[in-house]
Amino acid sequence: MTSTPNKTTLNESPDPLQELPDEVEMSFFDHLEELRWRIFYSLIAIVIGWVGCFFFVKPIVQLLEAPAVGVKFIQVAPGEFFFLSFKVAGYTGILFASPFILYQVIQFVLPGLTRSERRLLAPVVLGSGVLFFAGLAFAYVALIPAALNFFITYGADVVEAAWSIERYFELILGLMFFTGLAFQVPVVQMILAWLGIVSSGLMLRGWRLVILGSVILGAVITPSTDPLTQSLLAGAVLGLYFGGIGVVKLSGR
Repeated sequence: MTSTPNKTTLNESPDPLQELPDEVEMSFFDHLEELRWRIFYSLIAIVIGWVGCFFFVKPIVQLLEAPAVGVKFIQVAPGEFFFLSFKVAGYTGILFASPFILYQVIQFVLPGLTRSERRLLAPVVLGSGVLFFAGLAFAYVALIPAALNFFITYGADVVEAAWSIERYFELILGLMFFTGLAFQVPVVQMILAWLGIVSSGLMLRGWRLVILGSVILGAVITPSTDPLTQSLLAGAVLGLYFGGIGVVKLSGR
């Protein structure tokens, strides 16, 4: 009679990277209360930034007017510049308050992230912030002057360049904001690669569609129809895309 060996069941140890380091039990209403305070702190930061920037709104306006060389700005309605000052101060205040707002968002979601997700959080947040401000700078230094030069020179021998101050700021603030969003391409690539949705090889194989998409994006975002402005933005997006492929490749994905 032969005896069968006892089978021992080995319990697999959980992956430490998938654990919650600071797991704290909170009820649904506790989460809502924390969210309410995070939103409140963020709104306070926006108000402080708004009020602070309002006191310096004239230098800010002069800085944003600088790319429009040779243009005379007018207000076509009573109080147009006064109300525009609130708008410019509000946008600038949000921009200055954005690091604090981002900190509040991170503090709210951090307890629910595993160790592996927290390792991804720092490069994503840092990279997104740097790229957004790089997009603002690129729009201010390259895109806006190119677009304005097209508008100024086109028909310069027929009409004099006298622009509405409000329309001008709607144009450049929108261009700067959407350029900052377009510069988030490498961050999106990193997130998709980390989630296992796409790989660096798949990104590289789709280069034809990316070129087409960047050209369409350049045509949609840039306000002028000249090929120079569109090519500048399309080229920047392509450079960021292929740079993102390199970063994904270096990360082993």
